[in-house]
Amino acid sequence: MNLSMFQSLPATTLAVFLALAALSVLTVTVAIFKITQFRRMGLGRHAEAETILDDWLNGRPDEAQRKATASGSVLSRVLRAVMSGLRARPSDPFYGEELARQAALVELTRMGSRMRLLEAVVQMAPMLGLLGTVIGMIDAFGSLAASQAAADPRMLASGIWTALTTTAAGLAIALVAYFIAAWLEGRIDDERQTIEMVISAAIHGRVGQTRG
Repeated sequence: MNLSMFQSLPATTLAVFLALAALSVLTVTVAIFKITQFRRMGLGRHAEAETILDDWLNGRPDEAQRKATASGSVLSRVLRAVMSGLRARPSDPFYGEELARQAALVELTRMGSRMRLLEAVVQMAPMLGLLGTVIGMIDAFGSLAASQAAADPRMLASGIWTALTTTAAGLAIALVAYFIAAWLEGRIDDERQTIEMVISAAIHGRVGQTRG
């Protein structure tokens, strides 16, 4: 669709196109924000957590805490909380577990921020596209009904094609937003499960391994 076609669009249809463009910009912005945020939070750095756990479970708590403090990953911050609780109250593992779960809740809340925006785009984009199509069809047939001259099938087809384009654009934006949201949610779920495992391992030990 070239610029002249945009200029000839009815105001309502043009408004729908602009709204869809805004949703596409929002999707890209949120995706870039989340990817940058995950990198800064240290999402997925599981190898560092394994090293910290190895030190902790093999009787090197000072080294484990030093590494957890120096690391900038999600798992290291959770491990730092659980180890601090266990060292402060060795006879009360529930205290360490509670500190770890509080730290995990903070991390998961940060990871889940802005995700609802992508969910909103997935729901709104197809509806906006359909609205644009309905409005475009109404305008096309309204112009045809008001015309005193013989109907030009080419003009009618052009109007219908333009109207249907909004639905296609809305579906395309929704699909992109859906796949981005699914990928981000997958990373969050993976981190959530790993957090649960490292908390349990720090308190109870790994299978076949006891704390030193």
